[in-house]
Amino acid sequence: MNDERPVRFGLLGRIDVVIGKVEAFILSWGIILMAINTIANVLGRYVFHQSIYFSEELNEFLIVIVTFMGLGYATRKGIHIRMSAIYDALPQKLRKTLMIIITATTAVMMAVLAWYALEYVQKVAARGRITPALQVPLYLTYVWVVAGLALTALQYLLTAIRNLDFTEDEIYVSYVEVDSYEDPATTIALERHAASEKEDPQ
Repeated sequence: MNDERPVRFGLLGRIDVVIGKVEAFILSWGIILMAINTIANVLGRYVFHQSIYFSEELNEFLIVIVTFMGLGYATRKGIHIRMSAIYDALPQKLRKTLMIIITATTAVMMAVLAWYALEYVQKVAARGRITPALQVPLYLTYVWVVAGLALTALQYLLTAIRNLDFTEDEIYVSYVEVDSYEDPATTIALERHAASEKEDPQ
């Protein structure tokens, strides 16, 4: 869908790379642990006739992590849903200006949501509530909501900054992804088909 171009070097480029690695690490291990936990619980229930008592609670915790960390990851990859009928009809420079406005506004909104989420986490932590099965502080679950929203805000901010350079023709939907409707998988398939036709004209 999007064509990834070489990332600009410098502080912002390094920040983007670090964020991407952190998000990918958390997401991958969150999904792996969820799969292991689910499989272990099924085996325990049907083989040993004993379910893991904290399995459901752990999966709920992991779902929160994957959901909100995935929000930032999707923003970084530029794969979030966009309504772009009017946007697509505009001239290139106007589209770039609009992209800056959209991403900057979204960054502010995500930051505000992260702030309210942080306030809620502080209230939950002050009450000292714990989860029923794992007996861990409940606020640890909601901390990931704050982290995910904050990282998403940072990603949108980086996107807005990336588009400030009007000497570049490209419009970026994230710090590394160029605005494009080209599907990489389709492109690769077409290139392979063209290459096979050259090898075998019949």
